[in-house]
Amino acid sequence: KRTPITDIALDCGFSSPATFSRTFRETFGMTASKWRTGGYHRRRNICITESNIHQTISKQGKDFNISSMYIDNTTQNLTWRITMKDEQNVKVEVKDQPETYVAYIRHIGPYQGDSSLFEKLFQKLFQWAGPRGLLRFPDTKAMCIYHDNPEITDADKLRTDICITVPQDTAVDGEVGKMTIPAGTFAIARFELKADEYKQAWDSVYGGWLPNSGYQPDEGPCFEIYHNDPKEHPENKSIVDICIPVKPI
Repeated sequence: KRTPITDIALDCGFSSPATFSRTFRETFGMTASKWRTGGYHRRRNICITESNIHQTISKQGKDFNISSMYIDNTTQNLTWRITMKDEQNVKVEVKDQPETYVAYIRHIGPYQGDSSLFEKLFQKLFQWAGPRGLLRFPDTKAMCIYHDNPEITDADKLRTDICITVPQDTAVDGEVGKMTIPAGTFAIARFELKADEYKQAWDSVYGGWLPNSGYQPDEGPCFEIYHNDPKEHPENKSIVDICIPVKPI
């Protein structure tokens, strides 16, 4: 059963369905209802030149190059290479991921470039998880889930969840919640990033890789998985997987 467009508008942080409808039409040149019934197929080849969002992405695309697709002989997954402006080579894989359970603390409000905010939230989550025996690195994964698009949602309404993976039967309390990330097919791109490079990395996946991949975004959350403490990296960089649910076009 499809989620009503009114519910989608409110879930994405819009103050009213009318505001959502106006923003959607201005961005994609059609109503959300028309898009849902197949309009996105007709728009796919022309949206790069007509949509304000895709015009911006086109300019950002100069900061990276996308190689052709190949099969990774080790994993047998579809794989691409992104070459960033700083000559960093990034591998993008499309692969199936199992159902995952996470404990999280939610932040509502602006977050971009605020590394101290993320550090404070992770410390709070770790302080809750540590005494419960839930920090079992490297098996435990630290993650961040983004529920809203900062290009269309007001900054003070952006919802972000700071998470760690946990067993299915984990009990939560207080400001710590628990959710399930459904199993599915994900595009996973690994980067080494400084605090101010995350936007460029997301742009390279959404604006560079995705339009030429044969895939489109699927339902489900987008998230980051962190693999190190940047304070221990020689260049103070975070090793990060950007994960996007996808399906064939």
